Parts: sequence; C-alpha cells; structure tokens
Amino acid sequence: MSKTSPPAARPTAAELDLLQVLWRLGPADAKAVHDALLPDRPEATYATVLRQLQVMHGKGLLARDESQRPQLYAPVHAQDKLQQSLVRDFIAKAFAGSGKALVLAALKNHVSAKERAEIRRLLAKNGDEA
Repeated sequence: MSKTSPPAARPTAAELDLLQVLWRLGPADAKAVHDALLPDRPEATYATVLRQLQVMHGKGLLARDESQRPQLYAPVHAQDKLQQSLVRDFIAKAFAGSGKALVLAALKNHVSAKERAEIRRLLAKNGDEA
C-alpha cells in the first residue's frame, strides 16, 4: 500500500497512540515502541503493545519487516495523510461537511492567543486574509 493512498481502516485511540510513537521513531520493534509509550501510558504492558501492533498490521495500518528479528513495524500511511483523512471524516460527520464550522468551533474555544497570531500570519502569507 502506498503512503499516498487513503487509509482503509480507521485507527482507534489506542492505535493512534502507537502510530504517534512510530511516526516519531520510524520503523521500530515492539520493545522500542513499548519503551517510548511508557511515559504516557505506564499501564501498557509489552505483551499488549506487541499484540496491538500485530492487530494493526492485520488491519493494514502497519507494515512489518519480517526479514529480521525482532520484526520492525512502520506506519503504512504518512502522518499528514492519515490526519487529513481523519479530519475529512470528522468534518463530514460532526460538522455536516463544513470545514468552516470546524474552524470556527476550534477558534472559539481551543486556540490560544499565540496560536491565533500564527494562524493570522499563515493566512496573510497565503493571501487568504481579507
């Protein structure tokens, strides 16, 4: 599967945690993923992480290099492509397909003054600000 094709399976919240680790680390074995996950999820066991990686491989979310031991896991989809797909689905379901409604909701309650200034700069740079 290419890194540009849309994801077939939607990751769960726990799977997204593991994807975040793998996007940060690059291809890694289950022990490295478990070690990197522990600061945020100290309750996670190695066996659970390994099993979740195997499930994610089965769902097509991860590629697995079986040519070496331990096996290395890597995300099938680039982080930005998966995020764009998830946002597109979220907008369709929660905001009746309106990206504007999503942005307004985010700006209303979830963006700091510093982030607003950065957004203004980005819009001005792209010539989109009136």
